[in-house]
Amino acid sequence: MTTVTIQPTGITTADLLAVARGDAKVALADATVAAMAASRAIVDGIERDGRPVYGVSTGFGALANTFIAPERRAELQHALIRSHAAGVGAPMPREVVRAMMLLRVRSLALGRSGVRPLMAQALVDLLNADITPWVPEHGSLGASGDLAPLAHCALALLGEGWVLGPAGERLDAGPALAAAGLRPIALAAKEGLALINGTDGMLGMLLLAIADAKHLFTMADVTAALAIEAMLGSERPFLPELHAIRPHPGQSVSAANIHRLLQGSAIMDSHRDDLAHAVQDAYSMRCAPQVAGAARDTLDFAETVAARELLSVVDNPVVLTDGRVESTGNFHGAPLGFAADFLAIAAAEVGAIAERRVDRLLDVTRSRDLPAFLSPDAGVNSGLMIAQYTAAGIVAENRRLAAPASVDSLPTSGMQEDHVSMGWAATKKLRTVLTNLTSLLAVELLAGVRGLQLRAPLTPSPAGQAAVAALAGVAGEPGPDVFLAPVMERAAAVVAGPQLRAEIETRIGPLG
Repeated sequence: MTTVTIQPTGITTADLLAVARGDAKVALADATVAAMAASRAIVDGIERDGRPVYGVSTGFGALANTFIAPERRAELQHALIRSHAAGVGAPMPREVVRAMMLLRVRSLALGRSGVRPLMAQALVDLLNADITPWVPEHGSLGASGDLAPLAHCALALLGEGWVLGPAGERLDAGPALAAAGLRPIALAAKEGLALINGTDGMLGMLLLAIADAKHLFTMADVTAALAIEAMLGSERPFLPELHAIRPHPGQSVSAANIHRLLQGSAIMDSHRDDLAHAVQDAYSMRCAPQVAGAARDTLDFAETVAARELLSVVDNPVVLTDGRVESTGNFHGAPLGFAADFLAIAAAEVGAIAERRVDRLLDVTRSRDLPAFLSPDAGVNSGLMIAQYTAAGIVAENRRLAAPASVDSLPTSGMQEDHVSMGWAATKKLRTVLTNLTSLLAVELLAGVRGLQLRAPLTPSPAGQAAVAALAGVAGEPGPDVFLAPVMERAAAVVAGPQLRAEIETRIGPLG
């Protein structure tokens, strides 16, 4: 069993994926416990001295100037969690909530939040017991961080609120904790605020999306190559010297991928020396690396932003090592919102150009002698006609989702919080765009495989052979129409999973 040990320096993306999507356990390093204890001692000193400090001896937001008597400060923290757990809607996926909790542990472990180590340990205990709080999808504005979602997580620590049951049902948190042998915690000064003030939800979703986008952008090169091969396209636009003269890094990687994927193909050999075949392919074929490569470069930017955020203290107020407690604006999610919106635009365009290649494959006037809609008996049969309708509808949805969330802002908390990031919305819709991209690439995979099969007896590339084999169990050979939805589901699973890429790489070497 893998164990992720939280150090005062934080965690890695690999750590997050192991906990959020895997079954890795979590532990706190001794140095982490010491760092949290040292920052807590500073807060205890403030309590003794009676100094006015936001969130310790005052109310929150627009109530920041309201003094709280010492005997009511623990009550203040509990009231904060209950009142801020005000989300509505369907529950967020387990992997998102687990990512949020781990990132909150990471934030506390940096030793700038002034909480007792038992706060971080309580979150670790939930993760290790596989207890996932019920976190509604709506409630966060991305400043002061993900307040409502994190409050729903914190409420479970108190033995209140809801958790996800084994079948996704909503259960009361108290009995779930008891069944796992865990006890509710009681909050002291500053601790409720420290559990909910930060960018953990949007950062968790961005990190998960980055991992997915990395895989999907490589798979986009694979499905593009299959479509180009099936349409008797040229490999010449993907020669490395043509991309060296426009040195965008992602473009060169995608071009190299597509060029290698097209090698070893009898289909490509059949027209390579036919100078009358096609002087220039259509943009959706010839410009595939320019679009997918730009998306790769956008992904690099998003990854840089996320890596910086993984090193950041995003609490408010923060406890500095010299004993000062200072208010910050580090919880504002603008960096993450901008990155997520940019990446959503890029992913939407990767899907849009894939759909254009599908449309060409299905159009008898442009597919270079393939049958209409890739059906050997078009007329009685419709082939993949409606699969392209589905793809077109998804492209339209992705274009709507590509409209940036981070340019929106609604003032809250009596105008104290008068500009918010909408980073939660930006990262949540990014995940939807990537799910949709998976479906679009699945349609291109299916269409490309059908096109390659219809070029028989010519043998496709090693990548094409691997793709045909990956769908053989459900797609079969071109023929009469079949119930298409299960075939498309299988194709989506092939795109999302690692097996096809791994099989291709065993045949042609690693893809970028």
